[in-house]
Amino acid sequence: WMRDEAEKRIGHLYPKVEITPEMVRERPDLKAYEGRELTVIAWLWARTVKSPNPAFADVDVPLASTFMLSTKKGKEAYVEPVIEGRGYQFTVNVGTPPNVNAARIGTKHSRRANFRCLMSGTPIAGAHIRSEAKAGRLSTRLMAIIAKADHGRVYLAPTTDHEIAVRKAKPEWIPDVEFFQQALGFRIGNYGMSMWSDLFTQRQLLALDTFATLVAEATEQIRNDAVITGFCDDRKTFHEGGASASTYADSVKVYLALAVGRASDYWGTGAIWEPGGSFVAHVFTRNALPMTWDFPEANPFGSGSGSWNQTCVQWIERYLKAVGSEVAGTAFQADAQSQSTSTGKLVSTDPPYFDNIGYADLSDYFYVWLRRALRAVLPELFATLTVPKAEELVATPARHGGKKQAELFFLDGMTLAMRRLAEQAHPHQPVTIYYAFKQSETDGETGTGSTGWETFLEAVISAGFGIGGTWPIRTERPGRIRETGSNALASSIVLVCRKRSMDAPIATRRMLLVTLRSELPRALRLLQAGNIAPVDLAQAAIGPGMAVFTRYAKVLDAEGAPLSVREALELINRTLDEVLTEQEGDFDADSRWAVAWFEQHGFDEGEYGVAETLSKAKNTSVAGLVDAGILASKAGMVRLLKPEQLPTDWDPETDARLTAWEMVHHLVRVLEASGESTAAELAARLGGKAEIARELCYRLYTLCERKKRAAEALSYNSLVRSWPEITRLAREEREHVAEQAPLFAAEH
Repeated sequence: WMRDEAEKRIGHLYPKVEITPEMVRERPDLKAYEGRELTVIAWLWARTVKSPNPAFADVDVPLASTFMLSTKKGKEAYVEPVIEGRGYQFTVNVGTPPNVNAARIGTKHSRRANFRCLMSGTPIAGAHIRSEAKAGRLSTRLMAIIAKADHGRVYLAPTTDHEIAVRKAKPEWIPDVEFFQQALGFRIGNYGMSMWSDLFTQRQLLALDTFATLVAEATEQIRNDAVITGFCDDRKTFHEGGASASTYADSVKVYLALAVGRASDYWGTGAIWEPGGSFVAHVFTRNALPMTWDFPEANPFGSGSGSWNQTCVQWIERYLKAVGSEVAGTAFQADAQSQSTSTGKLVSTDPPYFDNIGYADLSDYFYVWLRRALRAVLPELFATLTVPKAEELVATPARHGGKKQAELFFLDGMTLAMRRLAEQAHPHQPVTIYYAFKQSETDGETGTGSTGWETFLEAVISAGFGIGGTWPIRTERPGRIRETGSNALASSIVLVCRKRSMDAPIATRRMLLVTLRSELPRALRLLQAGNIAPVDLAQAAIGPGMAVFTRYAKVLDAEGAPLSVREALELINRTLDEVLTEQEGDFDADSRWAVAWFEQHGFDEGEYGVAETLSKAKNTSVAGLVDAGILASKAGMVRLLKPEQLPTDWDPETDARLTAWEMVHHLVRVLEASGESTAAELAARLGGKAEIARELCYRLYTLCERKKRAAEALSYNSLVRSWPEITRLAREEREHVAEQAPLFAAEH
């Protein structure tokens, strides 16, 4: 009803696209749709700015991060800008573009927010874009239309009438509420945006307000339906704790309002078009609000991603069906520093990650729309224009007067919150604390540390907790956009905490180091045996390390001063690195040479003489490494072969000098080129030797992280992440071969 009613009111602003004979003449692939009207899935817009080139200062040039519409194999499509005199038009072509790299980067000029002028090629600096945006001269232009086809998608060039349609939208109400410009993860304020309404097109604002308004208007219809099914109608409302037809209506309205909340996540200019899957990806692919240069405007009345029925309502319906009506849940707000709810209970909590996410500031994005839909239903919850922020335990420098003050605010508040848990939690059960904040600050002398981890652990320990260990738990969905092409954490690290014993002993720094070197290797082997991703290993190792540190009341340095959490973390990370280095002893001589060379040179060239000297120390030779198929040597220079440079006809069963290095990089080559099933075929041929390749990946990932070689790190991390599926498929392959052998023997 809501969808149909909304379409009556604003459907004319979302026209279908007619496939005309002229369009077919230019694009013969559209012949099957000639004369038909197709429902639009999304309109793809590019932001524009006045060219910095004086000759084209009157031209609004596009800031497009990509011209690719679809990168699916066999279904490629792309936007092609065509310059016409002092202007340009966008056309859409199917197939692979002549210059794939150029199409992939659009008008981007570098990895930063810099572009190039489409008309002249002049670089467009970020400062120019920001100044133009703050002056109100940032605009948009329609690049393409994506419509629903009989099978899949049809990609079409923009039409004038579709661009005009969006300009007709005139919302009566908008969330004209200012957001905090210095909020964590917010970049949009740099481009003249200050109100939540600035993050939507006029058509999106009208659509969201229309659906939010319809939530309230649906009340009478829902109440009547409830009366028909047997509910009494005493008009007692939801927030009064009733169980009448009116309460039922309010309950349904809450779910419908949540659908409006989901809509705002797709109907905003922060959404992105995902060419790999040909769908609208929501705004919050990560917990931040970066600037987006091109964005899809989803059709609420379509049937693709971003539509009201498929994306907004059906996901909530699927949840309700999965949970069932027997499950009851309660939620309430309380200050973690003073709450009493945890008394005598088993506690598992996921606290804020220092300065990683500004939860409260980000919540306003949804709050302004939920308040519009539900203020009458839950007046106390939506009493304020925006959500409360002052007491939030997040280290936001701009809110607390600087970085140091924000750190102290977080430490003091988190210590109080943890102390509350330590005092009240069930005495015979551990408190489990989820933490997924990646160690990222590097000190050349002492290794990797993190203010986020340090401050959080300081709070946990100061509260009287001892850390018994770590459970790395896979909490992130594979294939999420945040993960694609990055070394993002795949797991949350769950700290298992118990109240520290009052008679805990005192230890010296040397005793701590000896115990770490004794216990950490076994803990590391267990983590690796559980196939933890290399990107998660350093975080997971904190648990066993801090379990040693916190079993003592104090750890004293040589001068008798207590060791800080930061110093303890540095020792844990250093010991972890030592353990990984010692594991190299399990590798063959050629692989040990390759690891040492890779640490210094990566896949770049180096001098033959240096390589030969190193080979003597590793009990091998450059000639032998060339014979092994891992090294190229020419004109006094040598270099390790990249995975894609290795021979595709390699057979490990006939390789007379098989190395762990070869196994890793052939597996990487096959996995990246053909996927897990082909990698599994190779792993099946490697048999038990494949396991040592997985072990080598951990060492190589650590080296890449330290040297900031993100692309190679991603390859090694991905191989380990895929290992369970590769080994499962490899086992099936071996079993299949074993079953076939007797059959062929019988035939023979």
